[in-house]
Amino acid sequence: MADTRTSRLPLMAAKQILVVEDEKPIRDMIGFALRRAGFEVREAVDVRAARAELANRRPDLLLMDWMLPEMSGIEFTRQLKRDSDLRDLPVIMLTARAEESDKVAGLEGGADDYVTKPFSPRELVARINAVLRRVDPAVEGAVFEFDGLTVDPVAHRVLARGAPVALGPTEYRMLEFFMTHPDRVYSREQLLDRIWGGNVYIEERTIDVHIRRLRKALEEFGYDRMVQTVRGAGYRFSTHAE
Repeated sequence: MADTRTSRLPLMAAKQILVVEDEKPIRDMIGFALRRAGFEVREAVDVRAARAELANRRPDLLLMDWMLPEMSGIEFTRQLKRDSDLRDLPVIMLTARAEESDKVAGLEGGADDYVTKPFSPRELVARINAVLRRVDPAVEGAVFEFDGLTVDPVAHRVLARGAPVALGPTEYRMLEFFMTHPDRVYSREQLLDRIWGGNVYIEERTIDVHIRRLRKALEEFGYDRMVQTVRGAGYRFSTHAE
């Protein structure tokens, strides 16, 4: 699970994460990575312990293992989404089940994101920050960085190894969205909805034009490879591109 790259992760201090994981080595590794990233971490070994933690104090996000004793993480997530007091609690599913059908089941069961094992602490923190930012638009101050490519939403600035990158407003919004939702494939329709909003009518092929412009701006610095086309599906921002 080690990641040899040294890029700085986006940090959101003081946010509280409840980790529901029955395997102590994994729980310890996650706890160490999250505390190092500035999060407050609480732990639960099963659903019963998680319920007690939730009753004591509501966290900002639940990191849920799929395979738990007595009740699976996905079933517990479904129960949470039926609870009027907890249905808006963001949940990231953590599991070794990497089949597409499993991912679909997890997301349809109410999970906000899905991280498969083995994973790097860097990826996990990036995904947690992305979900927190999505569910709490008031959260500000996070700087998103992958391998020297940095987006600063507060300063509205993009840097490539310290050098400014000139982007149009749409390309900036697109890159910010991609970097806050790394390694996930989005269709043109989804990108239109997330970047332009559902009330704006724009041809889906317009996405292709802006993707080309974004890649051209990043090409000078070697980051165009991170904006990948997934044939028949859409586009993704890959943090694993070589």
